[in-house]
Amino acid sequence: MSDLDLLTQSLARNVKHWRSVRGFTLDVLAARAGVSRGMLIQIEQARTNPSIGTVVKIGDALGVSITTLLDYEQGPKVRIVPADKAVRLWHTDAGSYNRLLAGTEAPGPLEMWEWLLMPGESSDSDPHPAGTVEIAHVTAGELTLTVEGAEYRVPAGASVTFEADAAHTYGNRGEVPTELVLTVSVPPVP
Repeated sequence: MSDLDLLTQSLARNVKHWRSVRGFTLDVLAARAGVSRGMLIQIEQARTNPSIGTVVKIGDALGVSITTLLDYEQGPKVRIVPADKAVRLWHTDAGSYNRLLAGTEAPGPLEMWEWLLMPGESSDSDPHPAGTVEIAHVTAGELTLTVEGAEYRVPAGASVTFEADAAHTYGNRGEVPTELVLTVSVPPVP
């Protein structure tokens, strides 16, 4: 079975599981996530490979991390994620990408990402649930972070924190690749 098949089946199983744990019907989860009921049915039946944006919306609505939704191995309290097991969820033809390095529930979803943004590229993010915070550390280049229309320049070696319940964009306006590590903390679903 391919990695993609494993992820698709894990996503199906985990969405069903967490929907049941939360006591959500398909209609309730669809409304909370802003995803169609038909899409949720296809996901739960492992008949589709949804976009990263759709997976993020479902995770946010369920109050669990993307790692939890894609996890196909339940292991001990210490979990090592080998480099070749980090999941690349977004990429462009120019070479920009993000990789989900690791995640856990603490008590809400907590994720750590690696990002590479090629010159002139950017990635938009919809607002996360209220109380979500992000921390980024730029290791190379310069990040242009836009939050609610305001731009913030974050050079290599610097870090930034922000409340991520507003639309935001990660961008590279420079002439060299921007590399960063990003942590996202989402509060648990009440």
